[in-house]
Amino acid sequence: MVRLIAYIAILCLSAISAAAAEEVPGAHGIAMHGDLKYGPGFSHFDYVNPAAPKGGTVRLNAVGTFDSFNSFIVKGNPAAGLGFIYENLMSGSSDEAFSQYGQLAEKVYAPKDRSWVAFTLNAKARWHDGKPVTVDDVIWTFNTLVEKGTPFYRFYYGSVSEVVQTGERTVRFNFKPGENRELPLILGQVTVLPKHYWEGRDFSKTTLEPPLGSGPYKIEKFEPGRSITLTRVEDWWGNDLPVNKGLYNFDTIRYDYYRDSTIALEAFKAGEYDYRAENASKSWATAYNIPNVEKGLIRKEEITHNRSSGMQAFVFNTRRDVFKDRAVRQALAYGFDFAWSNKNLFYGQYSRTRSYFDNSELAATGVPEGAELALLEPYRGRIPDEVFTQEYNPPKSDGSGNIRSNLRVASKILTKAGWVIKDRQRVNEKTGKALEFEVLLVSPLFERIVLPFAKNLEKLGVKVKVRTVDPSQYRRRIDTFDFDVIVSGAGQSLSPGNEQRSYWGSTAADMEGGRNTIGIKDPVIDELIEKIIAAPDRKALVTSVRAMDRVLQWGHWLIPHWHAKYDRIAYWNKFGRPAITPIQGNQFVAWWVEEAKEKALKGKLSSANQ
Repeated sequence: MVRLIAYIAILCLSAISAAAAEEVPGAHGIAMHGDLKYGPGFSHFDYVNPAAPKGGTVRLNAVGTFDSFNSFIVKGNPAAGLGFIYENLMSGSSDEAFSQYGQLAEKVYAPKDRSWVAFTLNAKARWHDGKPVTVDDVIWTFNTLVEKGTPFYRFYYGSVSEVVQTGERTVRFNFKPGENRELPLILGQVTVLPKHYWEGRDFSKTTLEPPLGSGPYKIEKFEPGRSITLTRVEDWWGNDLPVNKGLYNFDTIRYDYYRDSTIALEAFKAGEYDYRAENASKSWATAYNIPNVEKGLIRKEEITHNRSSGMQAFVFNTRRDVFKDRAVRQALAYGFDFAWSNKNLFYGQYSRTRSYFDNSELAATGVPEGAELALLEPYRGRIPDEVFTQEYNPPKSDGSGNIRSNLRVASKILTKAGWVIKDRQRVNEKTGKALEFEVLLVSPLFERIVLPFAKNLEKLGVKVKVRTVDPSQYRRRIDTFDFDVIVSGAGQSLSPGNEQRSYWGSTAADMEGGRNTIGIKDPVIDELIEKIIAAPDRKALVTSVRAMDRVLQWGHWLIPHWHAKYDRIAYWNKFGRPAITPIQGNQFVAWWVEEAKEKALKGKLSSANQ
């Protein structure tokens, strides 16, 4: 009888949910704030060429190694390109701050208060084995990712109370109490996995068995740790969807793995792969002065974008006692001479990063006023006083390499904080413990940047070790927070939300594999994150983000690095690309191989080799 009553209750709840869903009209897309750019019946995004030819092969590079095709768990090093195998419920556009349109789902339903969201799956959606994508797949995926996936999913989906089926092809996500207007879009980002494939397999383990997907590509062949080749699915069910038109034009995508970036660059110049996003300023300035660039066989371009730069920095692990003191963190920042590095190492290509949201309207500047000041006022006394009185800027220098004035400031801060010089070494006056730490790197390219920083700190009596380890060891040490300082940070969208919990939230600080590598546990930051998530409109979102940005800036949790307002790319001249670049920057998935260009390129290379 108890089971019968429970069953009837479930049926009643489902009926209520279905009735509520019917009262909300379905839509082809959903925007975070404001209106969608693309209306019902749109044919394609503006930044693609819907007539782009299909065909050809593109060869790409990856650095390090891989030992798994399961990219959803903490264990293992996932292979490159796995995102091409799967699809999400909805797909975002790259020329809006945050909007999504139907992909696996053909309709989305959300009430005005956004207390839940429902999706109706496209009846044509199919896995690569021909079986339909079902509501069971969505529910199983969500529950499995939360239970067995990386900690990110537990934070990102933490406000979901339950997932239920409300129709033959409709799934509904009910939310916990509280305002979170981003949640419907977050659930639209769910990557759906095939339940029938994973039944009988252990999702928590790494695997090199090519997985089943529903996306534009599938794995054709691979050599563990060396290469992976994906081929376009000819009869892909999603070929004609508006969100896919003009994308995924290559027949074959191959990733070759290289030991480090230096070797990978030389391989590119030798013609071993076709396209390269260049991250090293020195290479961009000097390594491409070669005949094939001068002849136009290799094209080198800077493509401007308008996306948020995010934050790259020297990140302190505040779980270490030495970095628990804000004053120590502040003082160490005076040892990094960005102006000298930019002039002598980066060829003047970068701007100094000062905000966690630089290159966007979200960045906090000046001092707080109006709505932002009103939001921060209740926290006075719980956050640094400078938040209200000064604009944050990292320490500056003239680029000459002489930063004595900065080091004097740093010395005063350290001495006031109880770190004094004894026998030419900076020690704690109470414990006698030396001020020393290790910078952990995964790429030797950063050694040229860290070593001058370490040399400057040595003048303060601070001892810095620099250690470069292989990718597997590096990932394990990061996942377990076994480091002092790393080069890391956080990418940011133009519409921040739930992900901020995983970056800076207290709950994420102690979760292995989490993104709060700093270890921040600050109730004020937690509250500001929730205000960002609950922002009812764009204006309130910008105000809340700027407020959090200020508190993070003056927390001196890291030493900001630099950013560029353009994408640096180099490629062998065999491609065509759309005329429009969206605000998010270059979209390589919208490129295609031009047969005539490829033929001409091969001819010129053949003639040169004879």
